[in-house]
Formats: sequence, C-alpha cells, structure tokens
Amino acid sequence: MISYHNGAAIQASAVRMGNVFIARASILEEDGESTSLGDLGVFANREGACQFAVRCAAAFIDGDVMPLPPCRVIMASTASSAFRPARSNG
Repeated sequence: MISYHNGAAIQASAVRMGNVFIARASILEEDGESTSLGDLGVFANREGACQFAVRCAAAFIDGDVMPLPPCRVIMASTASSAFRPARSNG
C-alpha cells in the first residue's frame, strides 16, 4: 500500500509470521532519499499493521515521536532462558 504525506511516498506493508502480522514501512522523499523503518510492531491482522505503519511513517516524516505498538512480544526462547531455575551441584 502506497500513501503520500508532505511530499513523501510511504510504502506500508505487513508481513505474516505465524499467526501475527509484522508492520513495516519504507519512505521515499522528494529528493530521492529512502528510509526503511524496519519492524514496527506485531498485529492480529494485516489492515491494523498497515495502518500503524502509515502512522509511524507520517510521524517520522513530521519529526514527531513515533507511536508505540499496542503490544510487545517476547520470543519464547528468550523468555524461557530468562526464567530457567539455577542448577545446583549437589
């Protein structure tokens, strides 16, 4: 999906990863400079992810603080190692 904001083109996308969608955005400014904002957040559906990507890109273009995603996901392998009980040697 391509949108325009203050002369810059915003390409918002949502990549499916398992049961969720990852919001991403790329910006192409009038002078030809391009910026990728990378992974912006995790969403339950493609539409929500794309709308959030557009909001983040517009904030970036305007120099505003980008919005926070609605939830934070911690990878299972990282979480499980953090809560593993210490081993005893005796």
